[in-house]
Amino acid sequence: MSDDAEEILQRSLTVQRDALRWKLEGLSERELRMPMTPTGTNLLGLVKHVATVASDYFGVCVGPPFPESLAWNDDAAEDNADMWAAADESQASVLGLWDRAWAHADASIAALPLDAPAHVPWWGDRGDTTLQRLLVHMIAEVARHAGHADIVRESLDGAAGLRDGVSNLPERDAQWWSAYVARLQAVADSAPAERPSAEA
Repeated sequence: MSDDAEEILQRSLTVQRDALRWKLEGLSERELRMPMTPTGTNLLGLVKHVATVASDYFGVCVGPPFPESLAWNDDAAEDNADMWAAADESQASVLGLWDRAWAHADASIAALPLDAPAHVPWWGDRGDTTLQRLLVHMIAEVARHAGHADIVRESLDGAAGLRDGVSNLPERDAQWWSAYVARLQAVADSAPAERPSAEA
């Protein structure tokens, strides 16, 4: 890769994580915690999860370990403990963890070349890798959850957009969007409702 490859990867990661964090702005503690899917997806949980994953990949796997012990990483922790904020975990505390995890990640990334060896214990026999591969993996990881946050936030209060100051959506009024959604609904309603069989 070219000499600026690390800068490009770091910038891509930063864009995605800024977009995810931005999705929390202006919401109440209740809205941030509201489970919006049958599996409980919620905005504060997405941010908590991504902070946890960053502390693992850029701490456990490469660079110095993240200095905090995260209870939900313990083998005895309940399932999905990193995907929601308990009553005693405020937005401020989760965002504080986010800031610390990413500061640690940035320091690890800045201190190492792209070909620095890394080891991901939970990847099994693919676990020996490099910082470059971790950066690519984390860009995909954060982008995936930023996409989840897009849908959750729009479902909560209608707010939509790619990132702060860039909607990436047609500039139309509410009447246009209502008609657009109605047209999509009509097309969906006219489509076959039967699911394909497992043999298909």
